[in-house]
Amino acid sequence: MAACSPFHRTKELVMTQLRQRMSEDMQVRNLALNTQRSYLQQVSLFARYFGKSPDLLGREDIRTYQVYLTNEKKLAPGSIHTAIAALRFLYSVTLEWDWAPEEVLPLPKKPQKLPIVLGPEEVQQFLGCVLDVKHHAILTTCYAAGLRISEAVQLKPTDIDSQRMVVRVEQGKGQKDCYVMLSPKLLEILRTYWKVRRPETWLFPGDRAGEPITRDAVGHACAKARDRSGLSKPVTPHSLRHAFAVHLLEAGADVRTIQLLLGHRSLATTAHYLRIATNKVCATSSPFELLPRPAATLPPPAKPQYF
Repeated sequence: MAACSPFHRTKELVMTQLRQRMSEDMQVRNLALNTQRSYLQQVSLFARYFGKSPDLLGREDIRTYQVYLTNEKKLAPGSIHTAIAALRFLYSVTLEWDWAPEEVLPLPKKPQKLPIVLGPEEVQQFLGCVLDVKHHAILTTCYAAGLRISEAVQLKPTDIDSQRMVVRVEQGKGQKDCYVMLSPKLLEILRTYWKVRRPETWLFPGDRAGEPITRDAVGHACAKARDRSGLSKPVTPHSLRHAFAVHLLEAGADVRTIQLLLGHRSLATTAHYLRIATNKVCATSSPFELLPRPAATLPPPAKPQYF
């Protein structure tokens, strides 16, 4: 194996120092671990594309990279948002460039798409096809408590409070602790699961000792159950959270209550579910029904028959 040139060693050292500094900047700002990993990965891809350390690249290089992500990689706007957020942090915080990042790094407009939501019967059909007791318990929890998969995999047995009938979510999205509902039927399922598996540190342990189940493992189990169910709609762990919100809304729960249960920072985020709750939308009468009915028209008199 050929030895690296001094130039490559220097470039690698600079990149390593810059990576370390960016990592520390994110740590002192208490960014979520998943955000830190994602940002570092995005900056690494950016540097690899040009074969240079990011501190040697300028505005035109950034613009070229944005065009590449859009036209050649054909990434979805959400994925481009992540890449741009990482570069904004790098240049405005770590490198302390004196510029307006929102001008140099504009965000693409996201299309407003409505999620495809499972009906109550479809949720029941899907959960009935989750054969493994642990997978069935965690996916049922995602639906019954409206949890994100990142929150469900981090649950501990002590987070299930059967006295108050709540589930404690520790450091959920936005690094906030909160409580969500614990339905009696879910409690029964979790107790049955606990008697079979006897989890200790984590409520849903993974294959590696001392670690919780991974999101990928739950996603794989979800995909297998969806195939068994024969459902035509897409089903992911997050689909169950969507279904939780829509079914509550259609059952008469108010948007503010659902906001608290979902842990949304903004009520506007929760209000999007109003566009999906068909029972609410379709139960409202059209103004056409309020128009007066036209007077009945009499048929013309019949002509006499002579033959």
